[in-house]
Amino acid sequence: MNDDLIQFSGVKKRFGSKIIYRGLDLSIRRGEVFTILGGSGVGKSVLLKMLIGLLSADAGSIIFDGDDVTKMSGKRLERVRQRICMLFQSGALFDSFSVGENVRYGLDEHFYATMTLAEKNDRVAWALGLVGLPGIEDMWPADLSGGMRKRVGLARAIAVQPEVVLYDEPTTGLDPINTARVNHMIMGLQERLNFTSIVVTHDMKSAFTISDRLAMVQGGRIIHSGTVDDFQHASDSRVSDFIEGRAPVEEDVETLLNA
Repeated sequence: MNDDLIQFSGVKKRFGSKIIYRGLDLSIRRGEVFTILGGSGVGKSVLLKMLIGLLSADAGSIIFDGDDVTKMSGKRLERVRQRICMLFQSGALFDSFSVGENVRYGLDEHFYATMTLAEKNDRVAWALGLVGLPGIEDMWPADLSGGMRKRVGLARAIAVQPEVVLYDEPTTGLDPINTARVNHMIMGLQERLNFTSIVVTHDMKSAFTISDRLAMVQGGRIIHSGTVDDFQHASDSRVSDFIEGRAPVEEDVETLLNA
């Protein structure tokens, strides 16, 4: 049985003259924490957005559970988005909604006909409890710290009980204590709920703490993938330099265009 849940094959993406992906090949297994590494601007977040159809690939295929996301639209794509939830860098909370309304948003969008308000509110309380913020439904985003905003965003993601959670730079802007808290939550939720997690980050300490496997993006392709041990003992100087912070990994656009 093939355990691959998500497969990127020959995916290409560019914005004007800037090539983001020139042939992305990547497989992600069911139930693992898979981390995407790379410098700023290499397209890590673009990868996540292509998976859920927020951005379209220029070429190639993106297979989710046997179906090609690049060929989907309308209700088919909406069903994929019910199964895959994304935690954005800032938490992306609605400032005009209370915390409870923010966490309930996905339930209102996707389960308006099948869940009562009481059932949704029970699910909201359950999700907030899982991220260590019980009883804050009546608070407002403006009253929350950066770490709390990210945790509420995570509660909103898991409230719909997705099969896949996408984390876009989950620890960016957090102090060491909140970074450790978020890492602990990612691992704890993974163990308890058994979904598949894809994490985009440049935080090596976090990546090595939470990941089952990792992949590094450079020059529009995956240049290295494997376990934490594989990365810690990588012979490719581009990988070791990035891990140690010894050199930039971004390549000049002209180099990419002419390679």
